[in-house]
Amino acid sequence: MPKEHGTKVIANNKKARHDYHIEETLEAGLSLMGTEVKSLRMGRASLVDGYVLERDGEMWLENVHIPEYLQGTWTNHSARRRRKLLLHRAEILKLANKAQSKGYTIVPLSLYFKDGRAKVEIALARGKQLHDKRQTLRERQDNLEAQREMQVRLKRGG
Repeated sequence: MPKEHGTKVIANNKKARHDYHIEETLEAGLSLMGTEVKSLRMGRASLVDGYVLERDGEMWLENVHIPEYLQGTWTNHSARRRRKLLLHRAEILKLANKAQSKGYTIVPLSLYFKDGRAKVEIALARGKQLHDKRQTLRERQDNLEAQREMQVRLKRGG
């Protein structure tokens, strides 16, 4: 069987980019069961409620929903089980120290296959206040309106 190349995105966490200021991102490997990998290859996962915790010097991905594999048997996994992140010791210590600061958390941004291996992009993030969220939405809306106006002017020819 030929080796896979490139990346295949399975899930993105749009809510995280809306609810948090992203300070720093990092790629981590995932320790998964066979049925989880098969379920991911079918393109099924949700990162919406996910977060990362440090326990006993290891990082764990919590509350990420990978549905049960449909053709699985009694060896199937539970959908929201805790999954170990594969990171270097220095990265774990750095993230854990920063995450202990007030207002910081570690959230998953995307889940994907990179050269056939499951990876998750995690981010050190600080929660946005309500007015920050409104400001972000307002800026996005203004940019969309400006792009639409530019397209209309280009179509008119001037």
